[in-house]
Amino acid sequence: MTSAFSSVLLAAGQSTRMGRDKALLEHEGAPLWRRQRVVLAAAGATEIFLSVRTDQAWADRAEGFTGVLHDALFSCGPLVGVTAALEHTALPWVAALAIDLPAITPEWFAGLWAGCAPGVGAVGRRAGFFEPLAAIYPRELRFPAWEAIVRGEFSFQSLLATAVEQGLMRVREITDAEVPLFTNWNEGAFAPPKPTV
Repeated sequence: MTSAFSSVLLAAGQSTRMGRDKALLEHEGAPLWRRQRVVLAAAGATEIFLSVRTDQAWADRAEGFTGVLHDALFSCGPLVGVTAALEHTALPWVAALAIDLPAITPEWFAGLWAGCAPGVGAVGRRAGFFEPLAAIYPRELRFPAWEAIVRGEFSFQSLLATAVEQGLMRVREITDAEVPLFTNWNEGAFAPPKPTV
């Protein structure tokens, strides 16, 4: 498959447990936002959106992004940012990556990309839970996503379960060797990986 895909870096979280904006924490000598942007570019994304809150002033100075998307709904989770990116891109897919998954690699997205097809995205799953914050979504998902948001349903789990049933998403089962990729950065250190949305 040779079609291009878009991407969104999800950095609008409140970072309440961390106590400061995770996007500005340094990892391997660079702030997390820059590290994650490089991952998305290396994965093949031809445009990279940055999803942030309006009060994150650093985002106005961050270079290398196609555009900045401000969450239209406050404290409603990353589904809002992913849906906004699906609305803003003209490309068939959007790769989403959370700011606090610093172990994710371009190779992970390459594996997901191999499972995508026209109108179909791909998401990892382990222990029965989807990992929606390092996934590739088809633009067609924007309609059921907006419907979920209107209903006040901001969890990805039920949305993705339905999307898989409808053929909009394919599942890649996460191997034991891949579990460390989903270690998230919280409370100042890497925390054990666990699905959260």
